[in-house]
Amino acid sequence: MRRLIREVTFQLVRHDLARFLQDHEAEMIQIFHEEIQKIDDEIDEEAMFIDIKMVPLGEVVLKAALRAIRRFLVEKAPDSLDD
Repeated sequence: MRRLIREVTFQLVRHDLARFLQDHEAEMIQIFHEEIQKIDDEIDEEAMFIDIKMVPLGEVVLKAALRAIRRFLVEKAPDSLDD
């Protein structure tokens, strides 16, 4: 019964959640930039032999993740209520 309630609730809010992610994408990317920059500042490039630009790489990965989440939320999911 709990699973059914959870699934029905998800179906009701999935499009709103996708829109929320889209509306706040710039803010999430800015916060992510700050956090990934902290990591980049802590890495000793001399020990790694290369200087990877973490922020641009991280932004590409985050944008792909956000697109995947939005896609999951807005595309019709297979009927999982039968389980």
